Amino acid sequence: MKKLVLASGNPGKLREFGQLLAAVDFEVLPQSAFNVPEADEPHCTFVENALTKARHAAQLTGLPAMADDSGLCVSALGGAPGVYSARYAGEPKSDERNNQKMIAALQGQSDRRAHYVAVLVFVRSADDPQPIVVEGEWHGEIIDTPRGAGGFGYDPYFLVPDLNQTAAEISAEEKNQRSHRGKALALLIERLKQGA
Repeated sequence: MKKLVLASGNPGKLREFGQLLAAVDFEVLPQSAFNVPEADEPHCTFVENALTKARHAAQLTGLPAMADDSGLCVSALGGAPGVYSARYAGEPKSDERNNQKMIAALQGQSDRRAHYVAVLVFVRSADDPQPIVVEGEWHGEIIDTPRGAGGFGYDPYFLVPDLNQTAAEISAEEKNQRSHRGKALALLIERLKQGA
């Protein structure tokens, strides 16, 4: 198997990516296995942050690297929390505080539309002139009361209307097929199969 560094320390992402990329002969290793510190994410777009993280991990490990920048965009909040999803309620990162802040901000709002977005960037090396960039979206709506024990982040509050289940209630297999990250990863896998 080819080694690939994931520019993230998130165990949920590592699990999801690891399962799916094994199918195209990649062993996904967390950047922490190489003592790579988290890269700064100073940009206001998902693609710029993902590219910065992927180049950082590739530079410090000498291996191909993949990064994602993903988040939840809520229509009534002007797209917030967006690129700030992980730190929406400030430091230290806390899913619980992030969710509380989002629900408080939505009080009195009838528009509950939201979508997850994931941008994945794959670089063959730190100075790869043609990184692979793919994007996926997953549309749903925000509910006030959390449901389900699976997933992470905003998943217990993200209702998938056609299933009447939250992202935290559906199986990992179904989530991999439907989610923003699953859709982006399917596109990336297609590109990798083409020998990119």
